[in-house]
Amino acid sequence: MITPELLLKCLVDETRLRCVHLLMRENELCVCEFGFALSEVQPKISRHLATLREHQLVLDRRAGQWVYYRLHPELPAWALELLRALDAGLKGSERHEADHLRLREMPDRPSRCAASQFTI
Repeated sequence: MITPELLLKCLVDETRLRCVHLLMRENELCVCEFGFALSEVQPKISRHLATLREHQLVLDRRAGQWVYYRLHPELPAWALELLRALDAGLKGSERHEADHLRLREMPDRPSRCAASQFTI
């Protein structure tokens, strides 16, 4: 399971922080949604998501051609508390709000079944 050192190491990178922040609000996203929201190429997004998965901060699931990511449901309470504090601190941040706005405006977003949605 993730340690405080690994969590902070994951979040020190701006792309990974932006990905986690999107997941805090959206619950589950596919690589194409991250790429669109962050205006980054798929290989860069995939590399950062792989790091988050390796450190057990996120889980992934395959649904046809899509791979969806979500925060790990077994994150320890201290990690969730830290992520919620970060989410609160980033609200109103011009860059992070722009990420969410771009995501909301994404055409043809992949659909997911209601059963795959969850909250932390």
